[in-house]
Amino acid sequence: MQQNFFWQGAKTGLVIGFSTMPFGLIFGAIAVDGGITPLHATMMSAVIFGGASQLVGVQMFGSHVPAWLIVLSVFAVNFRHVLYSAAIAPHLRSYHSLTRALAFFFLTDPQFAESAKRVDGHGRVEPSWYFGMATIVYALWVGSSGIGALFGEMIGDPAALAIDVLLPVYFLGLVLGFRRRPLFSIVVPVSAVASIVAMHTIGSPWHVSAGALAGVIAAVLLHRDVPAAAATEEPGL
Repeated sequence: MQQNFFWQGAKTGLVIGFSTMPFGLIFGAIAVDGGITPLHATMMSAVIFGGASQLVGVQMFGSHVPAWLIVLSVFAVNFRHVLYSAAIAPHLRSYHSLTRALAFFFLTDPQFAESAKRVDGHGRVEPSWYFGMATIVYALWVGSSGIGALFGEMIGDPAALAIDVLLPVYFLGLVLGFRRRPLFSIVVPVSAVASIVAMHTIGSPWHVSAGALAGVIAAVLLHRDVPAAAATEEPGL
């Protein structure tokens, strides 16, 4: 049974992993273009496994920006993972402490989204399913980063191929996966508006954290008004 859960997770991971490979290719290409060796670019994906925050980091490395500002900027982009951890932690309580720590390392955007759906449909997140998905997504991300680092110059300008729009479209798809949850139609617009305003005032990457915080505040303030039946309703897709 545990083996079946693992392969179920792996199948989910294949779909997610192949959809994120273009981002890995772009990261590898940008990293090498910024003066990072292919080996170090691949190791960065393996150790940080941060997606968008890696792109922010490598773009700032060659700009003579102070190290503390790079770290702070990466934290701003990755702040959403703090929220992911808080939301998924109650469903990982049965995991061994070391297993739980490893699970948090693999807690990327798609890992959280699919785990939340798993909870909605099965009431739990089996460790074997979780790591089945995580293993595939991780391997494809690191592998695509390495390929991008080695052959990224063949990609040329990502904007010319419209590859640069894949990331926002991808995140939009993740968000829409929760469209039937209570308060979705309020929290998401609030978060979006706050992020846009922050983008034009305090700039990137702080708009990511500003949008996330605005969404959290809206959800907290409005949660008391959600009927009990709606709050416990299985959201589906």
